[in-house]
Amino acid sequence: MPKKLLALFLEAIRNALPYYIVLLSFLGFSQQDVADKKAPMRLFIDCNCDKNFLRQEIQYVGHVRDQAEANIKLFIYDITNGSGGRNYNLEFEGKGDYKDIFGNLDFETNANMTSDEVRRGLLEKVQSGLLKYVLESGLASQVTYTVKNDGTGEVQEVDFTDPWNNWIFEVYAAAELDKETSRKEFEYRAGFESDHVTEKLRIRTDLGLYQSNSEFERSGETFTSERSRYSGDGSVVRSLSDHWSTGFFVGARYDTFTNLDFQYYIEPALEYNIFPYREVLRREITIAYKIGYLHNDYIESTIFGRNEEGIFRHSLNVQLQYRQPWGNVSTRLLGSTFLNDFSKNRIQLNSSLSVRIFKGLSVRFSGRFEIIRDQINLPGGDASLEDVLLQQKQIATDFELGFNVGLSYTFGSAFNSVVNTRL
Repeated sequence: MPKKLLALFLEAIRNALPYYIVLLSFLGFSQQDVADKKAPMRLFIDCNCDKNFLRQEIQYVGHVRDQAEANIKLFIYDITNGSGGRNYNLEFEGKGDYKDIFGNLDFETNANMTSDEVRRGLLEKVQSGLLKYVLESGLASQVTYTVKNDGTGEVQEVDFTDPWNNWIFEVYAAAELDKETSRKEFEYRAGFESDHVTEKLRIRTDLGLYQSNSEFERSGETFTSERSRYSGDGSVVRSLSDHWSTGFFVGARYDTFTNLDFQYYIEPALEYNIFPYREVLRREITIAYKIGYLHNDYIESTIFGRNEEGIFRHSLNVQLQYRQPWGNVSTRLLGSTFLNDFSKNRIQLNSSLSVRIFKGLSVRFSGRFEIIRDQINLPGGDASLEDVLLQQKQIATDFELGFNVGLSYTFGSAFNSVVNTRL
């Protein structure tokens, strides 16, 4: 019986097809128009940007919240650039009727641009990248082409002279006061940063000052805590090729928490990136090796009876970062040890993973684990109650551990592109 019903259904379609074609012809469509008609554009956007603004301004496509529903996928990768802004890389990928259409565009911002300028610049780039898909869709006949400034004038010479020679400077300061009946805390921090970035060279400096004073009262007894830190760090890194870089790092520090009256270090370094640096927006696997000299003058004698000491140390840092349509992964493994005593070492592992399991379901993991065997700076003697409770001084430990997990599931309408931000 089901086969007979199917046969009758197919026969009815065959009989109705000529009338359907006649109706389309009456409406102005040819048979070729019917054959060439593409599916409506359904766009999925994944970015660290103002998605609501893009949805609101681009109304000629259907916006979907899950990439499984899309026939056009847009992934926008971003990274900080040398001007204090960000570099955006837009990757378009077509599916279904648009499967052979791809695109790749770049957009650069600087620290002087407002958030509105950034999002409008991204909007222009997104619309430019969608033009290929529009031309393949049923909207092609509705496209009007406009070339700004007529496009017929003479090419103007643009002066790109930078009076700052690619240097970026930042000065910052902040203060905070908290007070309760039995507790008050005051802290402030200030600093200066500079960054010089070119294709071949990067020069960085970072000067910082931090002071924290706390006072607690309990049962008529007052506990006080004071922590101070002054630091300065600088580095020069030069690109040797599309995979290799070398650098030189120096720094000095005063820190009451870590028992450092004065510390300075000098470390040359070498780094290799398995992928070319131009792919850093989407993926990178870097291996960096540092070796150098560290000198410590201590505020109090250490648990080893030292008031000062000089040490040669080295470290190996392996870092992996991927940002792909299926999710993001980031892992950093750092191992360091003293050259004169390999038993004094430290291993750090930091990882985060975000994975799209299936439509609407994503899971996120992050964790850190650190094995600590190089605390040569710890002051001798027993830690006082104030030191422990107020974290006034660094306390001996063999490890540090942290972990968190998150799960999200989104369901409901996948095609609603209306933006409403009222209240």
